[in-house]
Amino acid sequence: MSKVRIYTLAKDLGVDNNRMLQMLDELGVSYKSASSTLDEDTVETIKGLIADEQANGGSAAAPAATSSTPAAEAEPAAAPSEPAATADASDDGVPHRAPVVTIMGHVDHGKTSLLDYIRKTKVAAKEAGGITQHVGAFEAKTSKGKIVFIDTPGHEAFTTIRARGANVADIAIIVIAADDSLMPQTREAIAHAQAAKVPMIVAINKVDLPQADPERVKTDLTTVNLVPEEYGGDIIVVPLSAKTGEGVEDLLEYISLTAELEDLRADPKAEFSGVIIESRVDKQAGVLATVMVQQGTLRVGDFLVVGEKYGKIKAMTNSNGDRIKEAGPSTPVQILGFSEAPTSGEKVSSAKNEHAARELVASRVGERRDAEAARQNRKLSLEEMMGSLETVREVNLILRADTQGSLEALQGILARKEKDDVKINVMLAGIGAPTEGDVLLASTAGATILCFSVTPSGSVTKIADQKGIDLKSYRIIYELIDEVDRLIKGNVEPVFEEQYLGRAEVRMVIRHPKNGNIAGSYITDGSFKRNAKAKVTRGKQVVYEGTIVGLKRFKDDVREVQKGFECGINLDWNDVQEGDIIEASEMVEVPQA
Repeated sequence: MSKVRIYTLAKDLGVDNNRMLQMLDELGVSYKSASSTLDEDTVETIKGLIADEQANGGSAAAPAATSSTPAAEAEPAAAPSEPAATADASDDGVPHRAPVVTIMGHVDHGKTSLLDYIRKTKVAAKEAGGITQHVGAFEAKTSKGKIVFIDTPGHEAFTTIRARGANVADIAIIVIAADDSLMPQTREAIAHAQAAKVPMIVAINKVDLPQADPERVKTDLTTVNLVPEEYGGDIIVVPLSAKTGEGVEDLLEYISLTAELEDLRADPKAEFSGVIIESRVDKQAGVLATVMVQQGTLRVGDFLVVGEKYGKIKAMTNSNGDRIKEAGPSTPVQILGFSEAPTSGEKVSSAKNEHAARELVASRVGERRDAEAARQNRKLSLEEMMGSLETVREVNLILRADTQGSLEALQGILARKEKDDVKINVMLAGIGAPTEGDVLLASTAGATILCFSVTPSGSVTKIADQKGIDLKSYRIIYELIDEVDRLIKGNVEPVFEEQYLGRAEVRMVIRHPKNGNIAGSYITDGSFKRNAKAKVTRGKQVVYEGTIVGLKRFKDDVREVQKGFECGINLDWNDVQEGDIIEASEMVEVPQA
């Protein structure tokens, strides 16, 4: 008997995946995830345990509806407006919702072909035509329930939405051609998904081609810190063909499995919230906006607020092109009712009526103005100036170089720069000038863009300036490394120690009408510097600790006075007396290895 995947065994035995993992934990069986495989002995043990539970009246899974159960109770008829959430619910009554999936990858690696195949096979024929150009998302009906796919232009659009604080996608599918392996846009897509911190599944497409080499792709994935499960990592890799359909069912199974483990839930009865996926202006209909419902239920007639604008829903269309009256969580809908096209990624909320909508908009305008005024007047906190006080800090970088050799040399040097308390995270490393997508990624992840022997275009530099992103170019590699050292230093809490400078004896006190009392002193040891720390001792008692605000040699202001010279020491203190001893010191940063 061949090895069986955990989730497959759970499905065959009618057991919930989480229950199956719990049983494996009780048996002491190690596994990476629910897609790991089990040997024959473990499978037989599990089957025996399930049989015992059922014989003893226990239930390893929720019982299926029997023929005697009334149809209305077993499975309510799904109306076109039914929320895309499953029937099961948690203890607090919040039901599961359908996962929202985005597909990213390099151009020509088969993203659109994969979406088209799923759309044609998982959506009714009448629904297939023209879905993308109208809604930008569609629902696939699988044996595991509904899966919602967002058909976005690519990873840059995905990050644009993320940059506005909206987490639309639950799972990212990275499509890689089996005959091409990792390409620049593939690496970018992976970096964007990692920055968004969403679970990833790698789909190796075009395995039907004679030159396909899936093993090479799996090996190359390890170079970007994605280790496939079969290599001991935790990344699910699915070989498939969007042309023949081979492996597509496996991909859908893995999506459903990942969603189940993520335990995605949303309450249709909660207050509505959603995100704008895209918007356009139709010559006949006017402004059409696609909204992903994330929480609550959206109904025709509701007032929606997006940013500092609002509108009333006049009509709503689902991904099948049907007019609907309401839409629940994980449902993409096209809305007619906005007077202006909202921006992708903006968050959507609802209001009880037009008066409430106007009040909410007025409130947001006021908050924005207050925030702008506060930004102009605010002072940086110590934590902002010194960096976060967490134990381990990250320096996020995006590297661009002229050649692969330069890139590898830079990465090798940076790897040696890491310390126990500072992690250098190269989010993306590529050949050629930085792109607008790099700037979007940097703004989302708080990264610095460093270029070696390549020059960014004027438009990219302008966008970086607008978003406040550090984009720097270097021709000499050591200058770039110096910049990285400065970034690391800025992320490390500096350590200072007090260093002794010198000692002086006060021989006379000079009364000055403007500067107060000045200590006419003789430097007996070391040296004195302006702005150094000062400690005044009278006998055995310290009578003052403060700062040297000025040094004078005759009538001239000086920065420093050495041993053996007389000088006037101006302290921010007027009680100095003859015979006092002044010690000078300064705080010096301790070099850290």
